[in-house]
Amino acid sequence: MNNKGANWMGKMHEGGPIVPLLITLFLIVIVFVIERLLTITKALGKGNIADFVRKVQYHLANKNVDAALQECDKQQGSVANVMKAGLRKYKEMIGNSELDTEQKVLTIQKEVEEATALELPMLEKNLVFLSTIASVATLIGLLGTVIGMIRAFSSLGEGGSGGSSAANDLAKGISEALYNTALGIGTSAVSIIMYNVFTTRIDSITYGIDESGFTLTQSFASNYK
Repeated sequence: MNNKGANWMGKMHEGGPIVPLLITLFLIVIVFVIERLLTITKALGKGNIADFVRKVQYHLANKNVDAALQECDKQQGSVANVMKAGLRKYKEMIGNSELDTEQKVLTIQKEVEEATALELPMLEKNLVFLSTIASVATLIGLLGTVIGMIRAFSSLGEGGSGGSSAANDLAKGISEALYNTALGIGTSAVSIIMYNVFTTRIDSITYGIDESGFTLTQSFASNYK
C-alpha cells in the first residue's frame, strides 16, 4: 500500500504544478455533485410527479381539497410544496365572499408564484459552479499540456546530439502533458454530464410546478364560478 501511495504521489508530481489544481477542481465537482444529488432527489419527492398531479386533479374535480392536501403530505417534494401552498389558499378562497371568482383565481395564482419563487432557487443552487468548472477544467488541462510540451521540446533542444538523458527528459515532458490532458478532460466530462442530468431533473420538477398552478386555477374557475 505504501509503495502504491508513493508511486501515485510520484506520478502526480510528474504531472507538474497544474495537476494539484486539476485534482482540486475534480474533488470540488464530486462535492457539488453529491450535494446536488441529495437536494434534487429530495425535491423530486416520493413517487411519480405526473401521477401525483393526476391524483390532485381527481380530488379537486370531486371538490375534496383535504384529500388533495393529504396527497401533498405523501409526496413531500418541491411540486407538492408549491401545490400545498396553493391548495391552502384555494381552500381559503372557497369561503371568501368578498372577492369575485376572477380575483380569487388571481389570488391563488399569486400564492403559487410566491411558493415557486422559494423552491426554484434551491434547485438551481451551485449548478453555476459545475458549468464553470466544465469550461475552466479543460482550459487548465490544456495549459498544463502546453507547459509539458514546452518542457519536452526544451529538453530535447538542450540535449544536443541526444542520449538517454535527453530521451528521459522528453518522456517526462510528454508524460506531464498527458496527465494534464487526462485530468482536464475527465473533470470537464464529469461536470458536463452531471450538469445535464441535474438540469433535466429540474426541468421535470419545473414542469410539474407549472402544471400544478394551472390545475389549481382551472379547477377553481370551473368548480366555483
